Amino acid sequence: MKKILVTGGTGFIGSTLIESLLQTEVAITVLSRQNAQAVQKRWARPVNVVSSLSVIPASDVFDGIVNLAGEGIMDGRWTLSRKQALMDSRIALTQSLVCWMETRTTLPKVLISGSAIGYYGSRPLEKQLTENDAPGTDFAAQLCADWEQEARLAEKLGVRTCIVRTGIVLHPKGGALKKMLPPFRLGLGGVIGSGQQIMSWIHLDDMVRLLIFLLEHPQCQGVFNAVAPQPVSNESFTRALGNALKRPTILTMPAKLLQLLLGESSVLVTGGQYVVPEKIVQAGFGFGHQDLQHVFSRWFSPDIS
Repeated sequence: MKKILVTGGTGFIGSTLIESLLQTEVAITVLSRQNAQAVQKRWARPVNVVSSLSVIPASDVFDGIVNLAGEGIMDGRWTLSRKQALMDSRIALTQSLVCWMETRTTLPKVLISGSAIGYYGSRPLEKQLTENDAPGTDFAAQLCADWEQEARLAEKLGVRTCIVRTGIVLHPKGGALKKMLPPFRLGLGGVIGSGQQIMSWIHLDDMVRLLIFLLEHPQCQGVFNAVAPQPVSNESFTRALGNALKRPTILTMPAKLLQLLLGESSVLVTGGQYVVPEKIVQAGFGFGHQDLQHVFSRWFSPDIS
């Protein structure tokens, strides 16, 4: 039976990934600071929960590690203390993970480590970004670049390493879409700023399938953009969601107001990136969800209450 270690396993993506992996012959160990019994109750099959890497027995040999840990980047203003928390939950944890791997007698076959398309910073609308493009210059971009640098140290240990730059992961049960739904259902949803900024998105199901694809295909290594092939503008996203919910979307959230409310982090919603999944498509991965209007219609049209 394969063994997989997951960090960030109680999060939006991680919990769904584990649920999917547990449907196969895979044993899961979750690194979490939360109460072990509460974590175990999330899934029908038992998982092993550890609060520290140091308590994992030397005899445990992992086939793969999926590193998804990280504080929510939009969960608060980017104060100095908040920035430090974001860095520690990503960079420091990844550094600790690679150092721990170095102490193991038997190394994992693969490390799948998270990042985000924030790596690219805000870019002009016409610029299509692939995995080969340089990072941006804002805080989020530097955070992702430093995060990736720590993960790639695993390559020097001889571990196949995949960096996953994730876009906006969509599903009604969590993430950005769950936060958007209450105002949209009330008819209070609307375009942000100019509405022309590009939103590179991915369906949660495709996100989980992509991670498993990377685990299972030893020819895959390096950086992969986890986004659907057809990104949309904020205006198109807003109209598509409003149409599916049969609610108006006539309001506009001015960019300057968002800057006042969110501070430096407002760039994540007022800016955008046209990101394409070049490498994962070349590797043979097929997206199950590419048309955003169709995705929203399947979720919401049968029940708009």
